[in-house]
Amino acid sequence: MTITRRIALCGALAGALLASTAALAQLATPRTLEELKAEIQLRADRKAYPVAQLDAGEVREALANLTSQDRDHWAAVWGAIGDRHMAKAKSLEGSNKAEAAHTYDKAMQWYMFARFPLEDSAGTAQAYKKALDAFAGYSRLVDPPIEPVKFDYNGTEIVGYLRKPKGVARPPVVITIGGLDGRKEDGSIRNAAYLEKGVAFFAFDMPGTGQTRIKIEPGADKVYSVVLDALARRDDVDGKRVVVTGGSWGGHWSAHLAYSEKDRLLGSVVQGGPVHNYFQPEWQKKALGTREYLFGLFEARAAVYGVKTLDDFLAYGPKMSLKDRGFLEKPSAPMLLVNGRNDTQVPIDDLQLLLNNGDPKEAWVNPQGGHMGRTAQLSDQKIFETVVLPWVVRRLGVGG
Repeated sequence: MTITRRIALCGALAGALLASTAALAQLATPRTLEELKAEIQLRADRKAYPVAQLDAGEVREALANLTSQDRDHWAAVWGAIGDRHMAKAKSLEGSNKAEAAHTYDKAMQWYMFARFPLEDSAGTAQAYKKALDAFAGYSRLVDPPIEPVKFDYNGTEIVGYLRKPKGVARPPVVITIGGLDGRKEDGSIRNAAYLEKGVAFFAFDMPGTGQTRIKIEPGADKVYSVVLDALARRDDVDGKRVVVTGGSWGGHWSAHLAYSEKDRLLGSVVQGGPVHNYFQPEWQKKALGTREYLFGLFEARAAVYGVKTLDDFLAYGPKMSLKDRGFLEKPSAPMLLVNGRNDTQVPIDDLQLLLNNGDPKEAWVNPQGGHMGRTAQLSDQKIFETVVLPWVVRRLGVGG
């Protein structure tokens, strides 16, 4: 069993940057097609991110048809299996709603991988649209249903999902923030575990992804203030009993909100979230070459900043540092910090910065863990069930 420990407590760039194309060539050697196929199958066999929800046999079927890494071809190959499940789900709606909902979920998972890690071509954008359609089918058939919530943010329509437990008049709420390549639809499936604890959830894409199409920049956190305002106006949830959770890039926003919205939050979970060191060029030059990420890491990271070149990407990041923006010594809502010591995507030093500054916090660190604390033996789901969920429930003051 993986050894873990629980710890409780309490600008200028160096040197001239290389040209973008030359620097990228030095930073990362992309997997060849055969290497990529082997890695995908390995992860599917052990139910690892980002293919944990896909059937390993069907993954093998898809890989046999994958002949290039062209983005539209990629979307077509994985989307074809999604289409198969989508057609089956529609045929089941009249006779077996529960099985139809389950099959819509399966279709969505395939479409989501067809657009992974971002919608950067006509084919991947179409795959994401199909994922939304499949999730809409799932949402209306599950009990209790999932309610799309739309609101305006500076002229942009933002969409999230609210799901409430049955038999609870005004349940507390956990706001869950997606990461760089995940989407709120993925998170909504796992979030069903909150309902069993009498907790509602509001699932939300982080800025620059999914249906939160606003640029990542200082001040973008205000979109979450609008979410909190919207929840406070509702009479079917308790907008004064809220915890926020964020994983990976989403953890940056949950950390930010622990400071900027501390008076409206009972707690904040920061799992593998960028704080300061992540945003520095020195770290990014190292991290962009990680094999922990399947492929397309630079493209996904650059897209949320709205930049194209490595030079612009490296120059943009430091402005997002919570340390340089003066947050770390401020009072905060209670925080749970989660990650793995061997994370190659977000430095463990960022967790230590939060832990060693400001108000006392709690932390769970897996000494053998990679990004988010995961290992081959300790899955994202296991960490959620045994670490994150109990903490959230406790902060909200509901029965465990």
